Amino acid sequence: MKRLILLGGIGLLIFTASCVSKKKYTELEDKYEDSQSQLYKSNAELEEIQNKVDNYYARISALQDKNEDLIEKSDKKYDLTDEGMIISNKSRSDMRETLKHVNQEELAKAKTLGDSMDLAVAYNLKKSFGDEDEEDLDVHVDRTVVEITISDNLLFRSGSYNVNPKAYNMLSKIAELTNSEPSIDVLVEGHTDSQTLVEDSYIIDNWDLSLRRSAAVVRILQDKYGVGGDQLIASGRSSFMPVADNDTAEGRGKNRRTRIIILPNLDEFLAMLSEQ
Repeated sequence: MKRLILLGGIGLLIFTASCVSKKKYTELEDKYEDSQSQLYKSNAELEEIQNKVDNYYARISALQDKNEDLIEKSDKKYDLTDEGMIISNKSRSDMRETLKHVNQEELAKAKTLGDSMDLAVAYNLKKSFGDEDEEDLDVHVDRTVVEITISDNLLFRSGSYNVNPKAYNMLSKIAELTNSEPSIDVLVEGHTDSQTLVEDSYIIDNWDLSLRRSAAVVRILQDKYGVGGDQLIASGRSSFMPVADNDTAEGRGKNRRTRIIILPNLDEFLAMLSEQ
């Protein structure tokens, strides 16, 4: 009898324990389902927020692109000056910046916008040639026509028409400008002083010397730097276009020169304004 009572007690205890475990399991299961539901809800909210953020970034990027486009269009906007010249806002701004470095005495002589543009282009073009002596190199610009005058001290030895290698850097810059636009023509003029050449020299006279020198420069531009032969003109002017008195050594030195005349297109001309 006691044994039956004991077994019954044990059975009741097991049944009670089983009921408690099942209840806790159900509670945990419910909590898990609630957590899963909350997780799904949070993920959905997070995805919605991410979509909004992506949309905001897309709108910001579009506005930035629009702003940059407006700035670019503003820079490229061309104005007609009182002189009938067309210049973009950017070119005008670049010109003002360049003119800060130009000789102020020269700048004071500029009466028009065209004069100022010429000074700005001449300044940047000459600077691109390197540290050549001021007396050996002169750059003059007159409405897209570039005139570069080079002393024989830089280009040739006395009585010779062989180009001095130290002038190659400068000639390479001239070639770069010329190669940028196939329609550009480059006239190379050789000039001498009025002194008579040594008798029985292999060079006949100053006509011969001036032409040989211009042809030598043309060959360097064509053969070494790839300028098209159809763009180049060699001209010998002998001693008949002096810029100084041939009666003095100083004057004769100024008259011995090579003049290179370039006709760039307007875009290349204006591009020279922004070269700092």
